[in-house]
Amino acid sequence: MISSRSATSSKARATSGFCMRIKMGRPRYVSSRSTGETWMRFVTFAVAELLVAVSGRAQAPRITPRGDPSVKDDSIYALAVKPADHPDESYVYLLDDGVVRIEVDGRGSRTYRQVVQVLDREAAEQWGEQSFSYLSSRERFTLNWARVLRPDGQVISQEPTHEQESTAPAAASAPVYSDMKVHQITLAGVEPGTLVDYSFTVETLRPIMPGDFNYGWRVTMGPLTRRSRYLVDAPAGLALRIEERNLDFPRRTTEAHGRRVYEWATAEVEKLEPERFAADSNPVVQTVMIGAPISWAAVALWYAGLARDRYRLGPALDAEVARVVAPGRTLDDTLRLLHRWVAQDFRYVSIALGISGYQPRLADSVFATKYGDCKDKATLFIAAAGRLGVRAYPVLLNMGGRVDRGLPSAAAFDHMIAAVDRGRSYTYVDLTAGLVPFGMLPAGDQGEFGLVIHPDGRAEEVTLSEDSAAANAEQLLLTGEVSPDGTLRARVTEVMTGTAQPAMRALFAESRTAAELRQMAQGIANALLPGAT
Repeated sequence: MISSRSATSSKARATSGFCMRIKMGRPRYVSSRSTGETWMRFVTFAVAELLVAVSGRAQAPRITPRGDPSVKDDSIYALAVKPADHPDESYVYLLDDGVVRIEVDGRGSRTYRQVVQVLDREAAEQWGEQSFSYLSSRERFTLNWARVLRPDGQVISQEPTHEQESTAPAAASAPVYSDMKVHQITLAGVEPGTLVDYSFTVETLRPIMPGDFNYGWRVTMGPLTRRSRYLVDAPAGLALRIEERNLDFPRRTTEAHGRRVYEWATAEVEKLEPERFAADSNPVVQTVMIGAPISWAAVALWYAGLARDRYRLGPALDAEVARVVAPGRTLDDTLRLLHRWVAQDFRYVSIALGISGYQPRLADSVFATKYGDCKDKATLFIAAAGRLGVRAYPVLLNMGGRVDRGLPSAAAFDHMIAAVDRGRSYTYVDLTAGLVPFGMLPAGDQGEFGLVIHPDGRAEEVTLSEDSAAANAEQLLLTGEVSPDGTLRARVTEVMTGTAQPAMRALFAESRTAAELRQMAQGIANALLPGAT
């Protein structure tokens, strides 16, 4: 199982392992080169006026609970808008700031600060309560400050009135036990017209994969953002992978004393209006992505090392596999029996504590406990298939389709399936989708980038199979006759294929009494013809 969770509402992400289950709007245009130059001079002046220069030292500022020496607070607070000029806004960002420090081995820190002007009661409810998450096994969280002020700088509350840290709860269904901590705060005095100013730091003490890191920054936050700054401080010899999308301002880079600082700073980032059915790729949303100089081959080699000793079968498991597949007459029959056994007879439970979020449990342990997450189930299936002489391999993917192929990272993945080697092709199986037949993939997996990992650590980049539109269908057939008194007696036949069928399978997956079946039939009939019995 793989997982990513945000450490704030939008900026920081904490990834706890495999198997855990930007707004659209108008671009800002300039009509001519001279207009663009005027705009850029304005942005440069506005940002420089508010932010103390740090480029001379080529080092990001050291931000602590005592403050940020590179930002002039009074100048930021003076950016407060007149609410009457923004009748359609609930809040605006006066400052959206991120400072990231990276080391070669993947250690580092990320500090985020936002100064928000609250304009209505709904925003007061939203910003009065904040929560931040981090992974306690390898990260350290510090709340630098959280205060409420008036635009003139008068402090209403200097610190949270209530602060609590707890372990992220496991869901009752498909539970995930992780080392993710949630830090919650309550702020007093938040109401329309006030400012909320908070800053926090998350330090990465032990990267899950040595040398791996992945950071992202979004310039266009949705509401108006008066000032935006993103600083990345890294060793000068570290060749970062940097992807910039739709930026209308230049990056600034400085270097000194063996460190290099990359700075993205701009002003007056306009509000973006959401658009229904907007494409994922667009010329509007402005983002910056930072990745480590590693390859997918390195990720595969790392995972192969974690899983190398996980596939052994003890005598009890070996005997059970033999029993399960005994009715099979062909290879496909045997694989279907094995798939059904792993997918349906083992509960989904994930123990994603520390390295366990990435390293699968021993196949024997999964068998003994009768539960596992996506990587555990895939490992059990691969081990059992090997006992039958069938080669199968783990496949890493992201169920949300958010893998950027140009930014290799273990953190890119949040799910694992298995690939059965059929010679010139693979049959992919998702062992967490118990109601999806062997040879098919659930809709969330189809068409996605996958990383097949061979036993020797070799990586194979693939695009997962995808059903045609015609294969995903729902057919409804109603046949019957109308009697002279106007009564319709009919039979309804409904057939679902492709990605539509798991929903129907789910209706009949559990044993039901005769009364429950009659009630279900009544509900289906009434949905088609109100009043039907």
